[in-house]
Amino acid sequence: MRKISAQLFISLDGVVEAPDQWHFPYFDDAMGAAVDTTLGTADTLLLGRRTYESFAGAWPEREAAGGEDAPFATLLGDARKIVVTHRPLPPTWRNAEVLDGGLVEAVTALKAGTGSPVWISGSVSVVRQLLAAGLLDELNLLVHPIAVRSGTRLFEEGGAPLPLRLVSGETFPSGVLNLFYAPAAEPGTATYEDARAHLPRNGD
Repeated sequence: MRKISAQLFISLDGVVEAPDQWHFPYFDDAMGAAVDTTLGTADTLLLGRRTYESFAGAWPEREAAGGEDAPFATLLGDARKIVVTHRPLPPTWRNAEVLDGGLVEAVTALKAGTGSPVWISGSVSVVRQLLAAGLLDELNLLVHPIAVRSGTRLFEEGGAPLPLRLVSGETFPSGVLNLFYAPAAEPGTATYEDARAHLPRNGD
């Protein structure tokens, strides 16, 4: 079985839209290393159309320019890239293909295979659908110490509660939290009567 993992840059108030507008001041060596151990090791990427178009519009040129970011650009270029879109999209980036069939069915087939994790970068709509379908195995949130105050948030209002389990976490020098979550069982039906047994007592 292959894991399906997603990585998103997210603000303290849950915004994931346009991270290029607020993310870069926090990108340091620690975050670079974190991205290298996730996206940098992926042989398969699952991307929404907007994320793909953003990546394809930047990374091939960076690879060709041969700058400091060229090695990472090469890794992304070499990876298989599966694009989720409902409209025709002629892939212009090498090793890119349009997802064949429905998202849930295609990801179920990917999970049934063998190999390293399939990574999703950004692609909020894809992440939401896979969370709702119970197909996302790992959610890596890089929580930035900034409240953006506007923009698309990862978790929409009105949906059912989504229990998650914290697998690991670390704090970067920039204040960014690198958190890994996995799906969790429902938390149960405890009430205040259950919780008050854990309140602090005088003398404790």
